[in-house]
Amino acid sequence: MATTDLPGSMRQIRYAGSGGPEVISLETAPVPSPGPGQVLIEVVAAGVNRPDVAQRSGVYPPPPGATEIPGLEVAGRVVALGSGVENLTEGDEVCALVISGGYAEYAVAEAAHCLPRPKAVALVDAGGLPETFFTVYSNVVQRGRLARGESFLVHGGSSGIGATAIQIAKHVGARVFATAGSAEKCRFCEDLGADAAIDYKQADFAEEVKRLTEGRGVDVILDMIGASYLARNLKSLAPDGRLVMIALMGGYKVDGLNITPIMRNRLTFTGSTLRPRAKADKAAIADGLRRDIWPELEAGRIRSVTHATFPLERAREAHELMESSAHLGKILLTTGR
Repeated sequence: MATTDLPGSMRQIRYAGSGGPEVISLETAPVPSPGPGQVLIEVVAAGVNRPDVAQRSGVYPPPPGATEIPGLEVAGRVVALGSGVENLTEGDEVCALVISGGYAEYAVAEAAHCLPRPKAVALVDAGGLPETFFTVYSNVVQRGRLARGESFLVHGGSSGIGATAIQIAKHVGARVFATAGSAEKCRFCEDLGADAAIDYKQADFAEEVKRLTEGRGVDVILDMIGASYLARNLKSLAPDGRLVMIALMGGYKVDGLNITPIMRNRLTFTGSTLRPRAKADKAAIADGLRRDIWPELEAGRIRSVTHATFPLERAREAHELMESSAHLGKILLTTGR
């Protein structure tokens, strides 16, 4: 579609206040315009992520100046270019990390945060790539410094983040473990390449990690649970191990924690949130993905994992599924374009 063919309005999702899925509403709004260094994407699919739920609940507002329309990742076709954009052209099929605004028929993205649709991935499925791949690559490879021959544990292995982390860690050459909440979810993790999956409802994951590593522990843990897992995470790390935190689903305050293991085992405790990071930081992550991971997606050696798709007007159902934690992989909204 050429720029001159753009409609004047589009459908988008808005939260009518803070609360449960009932605050999700569909509305009509003007099509946005890209600014310098940006592109306008005709959205085919948008990923549904935990931060979208947190924003809807009122605890994770968009950064200042960003649209309140939810959605952190999209896939679609470039239909308009802002000034200074030279690496993309109208008609390119891309997926992109966006700071907000993904739950819509058109979304603005920084050109530097766009990646080409991998040939082995359908355009709809590519809508579930950016948020998880940017998050996992930056935290496991860049911050966690996971290396070939090391061992790795990811919590929530059947989630979108978990499915991505298992595959990237295997690509790095690590021995991979995952936690999940049922036998079915554990099989899902192992099918993706995990060397072992631990049903955290049936066993203490810290004890299982020690057993599986013959008492040594793992080198890197990617954790989205937070406070309720912290003590056991520290027990699960090998000397010089790295704990990387990306979410706080299990709380953010810990009382009575013994920090001696951090000193004794020379542990590194770090973490990050992706959304508020500087544009240049996200561009650097995109460059790393393009170099290290996108060839694996192109060849089908790493794959996207879509659990379910919902049309935009059924966004409430998509959020209900996300909050149920019954999904295996990504949940997507589609626009029908």
